[in-house]
Amino acid sequence: MNYTLLPGTDVKISEICLGTMTFGQQNSEADGHAQIDSALDKGINFIDTAEMYAVPAREKTYGSTEEIIGTWLKKSGRRDEIVLATKIAGPNRGLPYIREDLQFNDATIRLSVEKSLLRLQTDYIDLYQLHWPERNVNFFGQRGFKVKGEAWEDNIQQVLETIQALINEGKIKHFGLSNETPWGLMRFVEESRKHNLPKIVTTQNPYSLLNRTFEVGLAEVCHRENVGLLAYSPLAFGVLSGKFLTGEPQPNARITLFSNFSRYNSENTRKASALYNEIAKDNGLTLTEMALAFIRQQQFVASTIIGATTLEQLEENINTTKVILSDEILLEIEKVQSLIPDPAP
Repeated sequence: MNYTLLPGTDVKISEICLGTMTFGQQNSEADGHAQIDSALDKGINFIDTAEMYAVPAREKTYGSTEEIIGTWLKKSGRRDEIVLATKIAGPNRGLPYIREDLQFNDATIRLSVEKSLLRLQTDYIDLYQLHWPERNVNFFGQRGFKVKGEAWEDNIQQVLETIQALINEGKIKHFGLSNETPWGLMRFVEESRKHNLPKIVTTQNPYSLLNRTFEVGLAEVCHRENVGLLAYSPLAFGVLSGKFLTGEPQPNARITLFSNFSRYNSENTRKASALYNEIAKDNGLTLTEMALAFIRQQQFVASTIIGATTLEQLEENINTTKVILSDEILLEIEKVQSLIPDPAP
């Protein structure tokens, strides 16, 4: 396993991060513990979760993923071996059972941090992230920004002041964003610089062969401002595993079970996946190997978040760290991107 640093810090993280959103839904507590044990045994030291998990978001399973990680931490006693990241849910996603007030302010951020600490059974969070912006933005399948009426007022300085206080209290170590845009990322950078407040170290955004929208705007911002990408959905909800190309039913697949993730199930997504699969086969690779290696070779990526429902899937994903794509393969990938750009934004 290779390692890098959270940008601007001395915190060492593995190039693969264990995603956990299936814990409590598709994976039981025992499954989750087994995945964490296996991941650590193979060199992963970075685990990502969120207060709203498991996915899909439901009141019944709200907080269950953090609770499963918490019981593992209590049982294993290995807290000092991992870098633990979690996220606070924002408004506009229909989650009233999480908090009455889903805006980001001092009271709500503090409440969410305290609840996460309790569920995780730990005294501190290494990386605390805003799961999505409060304001209207284009994300979760929406390509372009649409102007809408909104009540949001710029509160970024106030958010960072709360983060600074929580860092001073030792409850969180570092701060990041998620599902953010170039404008939002630069506003946080601007406020931290202007008022000597905590700097963003990462943004967690979708990035895969089927969704390279990050490269337009955000990649340059991250490069110039030393912010790392935590790439999520690197296999596009399993589409880039190749299992949907066989024509066989996949009743337990996430895009089968959870229809709200339909952006991964379009005709263009299937066409692009088939073309990428041909490139992989022609070069003696699986589609999974090529898809994950492509992400890992991008300089702006700090870590790739992988999720699995079985230990076999987890091991296959981790083993892709041995794969290096040649310039010729990368050129063939660019041809498909030009032909069918970003079919699953």
